[in-house]
Amino acid sequence: MKAEEFDKIFDDGKTDIVELLDLSSASRPGLEQKRVNVDFPTWVVESLDREANRLGVPRQSLIKMWIADRLKEEKVV
Repeated sequence: MKAEEFDKIFDDGKTDIVELLDLSSASRPGLEQKRVNVDFPTWVVESLDREANRLGVPRQSLIKMWIADRLKEEKVV
């Protein structure tokens, strides 16, 4: 389907255009995942686990949230 055709369907008020998209190769630029390994002392891991359990989130999510918050705070993002 050409872009003009797609635009016309959208402009004509068909709000559910997702069925017309091929999402199998969709990506979100800048949000691709990249694995990193970080070694922490045992006390840090235990403290992270306690805080993650308190908040009801996995340890990895807590670390991601804290790092992202800090980068935003420092205006690195």
